[in-house]
Amino acid sequence: MADAGLDLAGAMFAALRQASLDPPGVSRASYGAGERAAHAIARAEAERLGLEIRTDPVGTLFMTLPGADRGLKPLLIGSHLDAVSHGGNFDGAAGVVMGLALAARLRAAGRVLPRDLTVLGIRAEEMVWFPMLYLGSRAAFGLLPPEAPDVLRRTDSQRTLAEHMTEEGFDPGFIRAGSASLDPARIHAFLEPHIEQGPVLVAEGVPAAVVTGIRGSIRYRACTATGAWAHAGAVPRDRRRDAVLAVADLAMTLERFWRKAEAAGRDLVLTMGECFTDPAMQGVTKVPGKVTFTLDIRSEDAAMLEEAEALLGREAARIAAERGVAIAYGEKLPVPPAVMDAGLRAALLRGAERAGVPVRQMASGAGHDALTFAGLGVPTAMLFIRNDHGSHNPAEAMELADFAAALDVLEAAIGEIAA
Repeated sequence: MADAGLDLAGAMFAALRQASLDPPGVSRASYGAGERAAHAIARAEAERLGLEIRTDPVGTLFMTLPGADRGLKPLLIGSHLDAVSHGGNFDGAAGVVMGLALAARLRAAGRVLPRDLTVLGIRAEEMVWFPMLYLGSRAAFGLLPPEAPDVLRRTDSQRTLAEHMTEEGFDPGFIRAGSASLDPARIHAFLEPHIEQGPVLVAEGVPAAVVTGIRGSIRYRACTATGAWAHAGAVPRDRRRDAVLAVADLAMTLERFWRKAEAAGRDLVLTMGECFTDPAMQGVTKVPGKVTFTLDIRSEDAAMLEEAEALLGREAARIAAERGVAIAYGEKLPVPPAVMDAGLRAALLRGAERAGVPVRQMASGAGHDALTFAGLGVPTAMLFIRNDHGSHNPAEAMELADFAAALDVLEAAIGEIAA
């Protein structure tokens, strides 16, 4: 028996890959040719389904399946359609495709929801193109600084956001004026299906997951450990101010803190993503006097982030006293965690039970447009789809069977969610 939703999904994923192929993966630059092609493909499918279609001044694509009462707040579902350079075909796009696949199934079954279902194709989520978190969703809500169009430059072209928006037929003046096309008070709920970007679902053999929350983060991008350069053969251990050993000491302390949090069942991930000495200063016969490094601390528990930050302060003082090395973390870049709506999560879990699909609950370590919606008080939920080999790389491997399982969960829950 034909499945209107899966037929649409298979055709869309093939069309998206073909339109944005950039071997060895795909590239869909924000406000660029690949993103433009993806939006055109989504629009064409929406037209074929007979959905109501409009595009706002910043390029957000709204594709609406009318509900029984057009006066009720609409239920929104979707994600972004840009992708990193030479990335995979499913990150972001799977959420838009699933929204349209759900609309196709509802149409085919003759089901009319109590309220409108609007599928969103959001612009510019991937920060690799413009240095602004969730640029597209924040622009639609009127949250960007007014100077953003003129100061943000795309990393590949070095041209401004305003130039790229104008080239694509959109209006940077909308952002400058602080205008908005989305109003949190006029949204019933927001659902964002998305591939899982880690190995958890593959390792556990589960096709889908209900997301409990999106991890907030504290990032330090310019940390330094400053000791003293010295002769490697002439200075004994207790007279050294070795910056490498100081950073290693800090790293091991942070890992012990992480293990303790895990043992207590608390959510935490810690990463020292960059760590290096200055090659112009360093040599094999020199005690390293300075190390620069980064820190990325994430948790869906705000209290956990506060505890980690306090630990950093204590460790800097201890290391200075014990090793004579000054630790400076530099500017803090905080992003608050976003807890997913308990009622929506419960509805999705009941939908999974009705559909006979095994799911687990888990936090999202990566950020998503859902964080923008949740941060504004919109009831928000995410549904993860199993995906092998991570994301932001050409090897993304979401199976259509897992997409179908997640779609079954969503279809089984949508009546309750829309009620």
